[in-house]
Amino acid sequence: MKLRALLMCVVLSLSGLAFGQTPVKVKAGMVAAIDQIGLPIALERGFFEKVGLDVTIVRPYPTGVDALNALQAGESDLVQVGVPMIGAVLRGMDLVALGNYSGSAAKRGADSTMAIIARAGSGIVKGDLKSLKGKKIAASFGTINHLYILALLEKAGLTPNDVTLVNTPPPDMTVALLSKGIDAFSAWDPWPIVALTDVPGAVQVIRGGDAISYLGFNVGMRAWVQKNGATVEKFLAAVSEADKWMRANPKQAAQVATRWIPGLKLAVAEEAMQFNIQQADRRLSAINFAALWSAEDRLHRLGFLKSTFDVNKNIEPKYILKVMKDNPELFSDLPPIPSNVAIKPGYVFKP
Repeated sequence: MKLRALLMCVVLSLSGLAFGQTPVKVKAGMVAAIDQIGLPIALERGFFEKVGLDVTIVRPYPTGVDALNALQAGESDLVQVGVPMIGAVLRGMDLVALGNYSGSAAKRGADSTMAIIARAGSGIVKGDLKSLKGKKIAASFGTINHLYILALLEKAGLTPNDVTLVNTPPPDMTVALLSKGIDAFSAWDPWPIVALTDVPGAVQVIRGGDAISYLGFNVGMRAWVQKNGATVEKFLAAVSEADKWMRANPKQAAQVATRWIPGLKLAVAEEAMQFNIQQADRRLSAINFAALWSAEDRLHRLGFLKSTFDVNKNIEPKYILKVMKDNPELFSDLPPIPSNVAIKPGYVFKP
């Protein structure tokens, strides 16, 4: 009887161990952009496995709009998007932003992964934003590259009516420039660098410039997030570890990018990664609440949005704040968040 009881204890212990080690399945979506590479790095480097998650990455989408459509359809549990979240919330999607995949929690203005590229003979002059007047400019409407060109036009004293904006997916922009279907485009990496490599005479009009505070969030549907809080924390911890590895190993991170962005050449990835690591900050602060508010305010003022929403309802910082508290080493190489913008759970942003 004693032997039988002992064997039963061993069986139960092994069963409990096996159950405890069963990884939680998560489907995560990403866009074909260098600044989204922290996600596949976490997968390839085993950071998800380390925290007990079995993550499947859904194919890279052309834009965040496509990624959100997949989220709504149940194709993924979490996606990485920025500006497209605004339109989605206004259309009724109950989204929650949980942490950054790109941006900055330490300083206002972060857009080093963005650039405006013009074709030779377009009449657009490097460094002269006013020379954009009267030109045909490609942007992906409702995304960060749309927001970026709108901010630059304002900076130059121009309005959207002073140019012709053409709704174009980033992968198609280089071809449009080559065929002279457009005079310039606004996009995130790697597409500006690809164009400078592949389009003879292409000119970088501007890169970055702190025209906007970058919007790049890990986003989920509220109902799923509320049921899976522990999983969300583990996910954010894993991608935060991936970000730190990427900041320390940009050339190796570039190699990962070539495996996840179709057609991406290593030389292009390596150049783009130097800009990307400047914005690989998964933390949240008051700056990120202000960034979302500022984005929808600009889109509303310029007539691209009919209404706005309270950003406090669609950002939930408690998960990443717990990761920041429990794992400070994951962020030790980043600039400290200034005390006047540091936040706690329950923080309420006031414009």
